[in-house]
Amino acid sequence: MDTLLLARTQFAFTAIFHFFFVPLTVGLSIFTAILETVYLKTRNEKYKHLVKFWGNLFLINFAVGVVTGIVMEFQLGMNWSTYAKFVGDIFGVPLAIEALLAFFVESTFIGIWVFGWNKLPKALHAASIWIVALGSTLSAFWILAANSFMQSPVGYKMAMNGSRVEMSDFLTLIFNTYVWRQFPHVLAGGIVTGGFFVIAISAWHLMKNTKEKNDFETSIKFAAIYAFIGTILVILSGHAQMQNLLKTQPMKAAAAEALWNTENPASFSIFTIPDEKSLKDVFAIRLPGMLSFLAYNTFDGEIKGIKELQKTYQQQYGSGNYIPSITATYWSFRFMIGAGTLMLITSLFTLYRVIRKKYTFSPLLGTLMFWSFLLPYIANSSGWILAEIGRQPWIVFGLLKTENGVTPSSIVNSSELAFSLIVFLLIYGILIITDIFLMKKYAIAGIQTSE
Repeated sequence: MDTLLLARTQFAFTAIFHFFFVPLTVGLSIFTAILETVYLKTRNEKYKHLVKFWGNLFLINFAVGVVTGIVMEFQLGMNWSTYAKFVGDIFGVPLAIEALLAFFVESTFIGIWVFGWNKLPKALHAASIWIVALGSTLSAFWILAANSFMQSPVGYKMAMNGSRVEMSDFLTLIFNTYVWRQFPHVLAGGIVTGGFFVIAISAWHLMKNTKEKNDFETSIKFAAIYAFIGTILVILSGHAQMQNLLKTQPMKAAAAEALWNTENPASFSIFTIPDEKSLKDVFAIRLPGMLSFLAYNTFDGEIKGIKELQKTYQQQYGSGNYIPSITATYWSFRFMIGAGTLMLITSLFTLYRVIRKKYTFSPLLGTLMFWSFLLPYIANSSGWILAEIGRQPWIVFGLLKTENGVTPSSIVNSSELAFSLIVFLLIYGILIITDIFLMKKYAIAGIQTSE
């Protein structure tokens, strides 16, 4: 296997694995902060117990997520040194701010929050968890600011020898239109992940009719509202992001719809089996005009097709294949949309049950409610696969191709990459088993053990 494929496989595995933890960290930190604010206002000890219970699960998730995040940055220098050299003047700035500001603020105030119970005034203690939530959110923003440069480069100039890009305008970089479409979507995804996580564990305890039934009724009540709001925000922000995508990366948008030819109005694919070699449909069911409506809020509007965009890119960037994997891009988009639809249905159903004060779950319903926590993970992972695979063949859109960003095989060869990939799989496998074991242990044990 060549070094490019191995390097891409290793980074994809690390990135997806790391992102299992990020949304839950963001979502649970905000949820825990909301609960502690309620405790501060009501002085009801029930909310204090809930804060400690969900806070402990947040801490477990945070600890494992930190480990996996550090490894990703090492890979940029090890496997993608050509890319790191090319974009380091720009990419390094938001990552440095994330580490030196957001992450250290988050880590510091986690310590204050954990050890500050019964030592700090209640208002200051509640403020500390809100600062943790803010730090988690800011960490996500700075990382997305870096990623958004890869998706839609702004605020740069090319070095005189053409070997790298240099920052010319920091404000343009952080106010990149792409990041301000991407960031709300990722933040909302974190809220949904946290909400469904709480719903799942609460539903399990209610199904088992544990002695802490009243506490978990309160948890699922807050989580139902939280998850519903998050789901609506995910849908709205995702819609805005896709509309922006038509301007910044029209090829990705066309690939997500398997739209071979330019259409006006453009049809939306319900189900398509694409033939990537011949650039045509094997079978397709499409809704006429619906893609134009989603893109322009009207049933009239042109959407560029894959074939025309390929010709345009060849004229602009030179000969080559500028079409990403249609199958991967198309189906990752469908998995994301499908999971999002199920999240909306589930959150509405849970909210309905909460409003009617129906907290009793049959074994079947309780099981379905429990496994619903997987839906945000499917949506989050599919969304990132769409974002990254749909950008190919570019590692920095329009500036550097992925094949030109990898470390030369003379420095890191395929045997070394294959060995490190196997080691990563083993270590990450141990980490995920440990995380699941600890999460399961503390979740099943209940609220009293969190004291």
